[in-house]
Amino acid sequence: MVARQLVEQLTGRTAQRVLDIGCGQGTQALRLARAGHYVTGIDSDPVALGTAQETLAGEPAEVRERVQLLIGDGHQCGRWFGARSFDVVLCHGVLMYLPDPDPMIASLARLLAPAGLLSLVVRNRDALALRPAAAGDWRAALDAFESDRYYNRVGLAARADRIGDLAVTLSEVSVPLRHWYGVRVFTDSAPDDAAPPVDGRQLAQLLEAEERAGRTDPYRQVAALLHVVGMK
Repeated sequence: MVARQLVEQLTGRTAQRVLDIGCGQGTQALRLARAGHYVTGIDSDPVALGTAQETLAGEPAEVRERVQLLIGDGHQCGRWFGARSFDVVLCHGVLMYLPDPDPMIASLARLLAPAGLLSLVVRNRDALALRPAAAGDWRAALDAFESDRYYNRVGLAARADRIGDLAVTLSEVSVPLRHWYGVRVFTDSAPDDAAPPVDGRQLAQLLEAEERAGRTDPYRQVAALLHVVGMK
């Protein structure tokens, strides 16, 4: 879903300079490089970055030449890169592990060139009670109404954000909210070991339903994740 949404936001933009903070195994970085963009991916996990490097090694030369992978995190970007160094900055699945997202957002906004896009993927605080409730964990569901803290599926402590709060922060750093989507509206409560649909038509329908829900109120408001796009 995030990849589809990025394609929509990047329509008409060619050969963009992209920074992917927390690039992990390179899922978005490699997709964007294949589409002709120049991507710098950064991650603090050497195992994930190693996987990205292995995948990159199997790509055609013209794709490999458009990708740079570095070990580190978003806090180091201010020392590595100057202001207005990138046309697009991705920060997906990172802010939920920071106690306060605002300093990181401000640092990333500084790296954006004029008319640059900032793409954030965060946990949706307004939907925190849904996953534990679906699992029958009523204590955790009740706690979710009172806190922005939670434990993710691998047991790590994390934090959630509200779209309204993010819109304020983006406005304050001069990268006002351009659009936002919900991600995983219907499928978030599926078991981790659930098999994907084998039938191609059924899978296509599932993706279409998620895509439509992710851009339609009130469904996107209760998505597990929010994909938030600001434009400088």
